[in-house]
Amino acid sequence: MFSKSISVFAIAAAMATGPATKASADAGDFVAGALIGGVVGHALTKENQRKKATTQRSTTRTYNTLPSTQEGREIQASLNYFGFDAGAVDGQLGRKSRNAVSNYQGYLGYPVTGVLSPFEQNLLISSYNRAQAGGYATTQQAAALPDGTRGLLRVYRDEMAGGGTTSASAPEPAGTLAAVAEPEQTAPSLPSFMNDGAPQKSLAAHCNQVSLLTNTNGGFTTEAKMTDANFALNEQFCLARTYAIAEGQDLAAKVSGYTSQEITQQCEGFGPALQAQVDALSYESEDTVTRDVGAFARSTGMSPSQLKGTARICLGVGYRTDNMEVALASALILYTMGEKVYGELMGHHLAQGYGTTQDPTLALQWYEKSWDAHNAGQKAAFAPGQPERNALIHKAAMQVGGAGDQAGSSVTPTAALPSFSVSD
Repeated sequence: MFSKSISVFAIAAAMATGPATKASADAGDFVAGALIGGVVGHALTKENQRKKATTQRSTTRTYNTLPSTQEGREIQASLNYFGFDAGAVDGQLGRKSRNAVSNYQGYLGYPVTGVLSPFEQNLLISSYNRAQAGGYATTQQAAALPDGTRGLLRVYRDEMAGGGTTSASAPEPAGTLAAVAEPEQTAPSLPSFMNDGAPQKSLAAHCNQVSLLTNTNGGFTTEAKMTDANFALNEQFCLARTYAIAEGQDLAAKVSGYTSQEITQQCEGFGPALQAQVDALSYESEDTVTRDVGAFARSTGMSPSQLKGTARICLGVGYRTDNMEVALASALILYTMGEKVYGELMGHHLAQGYGTTQDPTLALQWYEKSWDAHNAGQKAAFAPGQPERNALIHKAAMQVGGAGDQAGSSVTPTAALPSFSVSD
């Protein structure tokens, strides 16, 4: 039943967007306009798409007439600082700025209108000015928050309200549509072996702390100067996360007919769709998990380019919203579809215990597949300009996994799935 719904959506999306074109940023791996929702979404009717397109065209014409103002620059700079991408700080509050405003409003639970109320604008800009004035103390405070820098908004708002949980001037409305998924949300019915029943750790907060230590140390750990193998892996994990978020946002911008909010909402279904396979990472071998993911991929009826394109976008969404289920499900799809370099991500999750049980030994299976793919000439998924990165991860993972510095793999490579190929 699941595969039928996703196939219907893929056809509907393709018809609604016209002839498919390849997105140059992704080396022809996905078809713009026919992806999101192909695996996890529901079919939008042609009428809803027509209305949306009409609204977007009308709104765009309005945005193009907006003048550049100092007030606009302050709003954009503030939004960007707190992680709501408003684009270039040019003072023109166009569509991207309004989307950022909507995300800001949704995050704080205010009505999502895309237009700031006086209270919302004052909170945004005063919070930005306060954070800038706080210097290093603000950086430390943000690193301790689950949402990082963005979490400062809630702290400052609550302080403005006299320490309450919500502001009397701007109550949290019931039923408000959130524009950004809450980082602390966890998937329902997680099995008991996941982190011994404890709440899932926040990778975003962890990476904020890692970044602080990296800056304090004067830069990233190198293979020659590595003294703490576990910290070196953490640095590379967070670096990969950053690259995945950036690529996902870039690709999502090329998908026509969907807002950032809609893409996020549809990607949230990616994790539950592959929950069994994500759970299996904690106790099954690499080849068993890969076989099960391959069976799921075949059942969808989607083309490899559609699956991989959707997975790249949802991988970024998963990490951006701190949803480890979505991130891992997306990485597993990419890995199973032939892009073995993404095995690094499963290795990182298992080595550090984010979204899985912590098992550095089991992580080695996935790391080794990634190393083999790099050595075979497969293009790096993260930091392609740093070829030395693969050797660093290899050395660090071997030490953390209890294998010392020995090279080579003890795991027999998984046979290629005949139903899939890297190119269309």
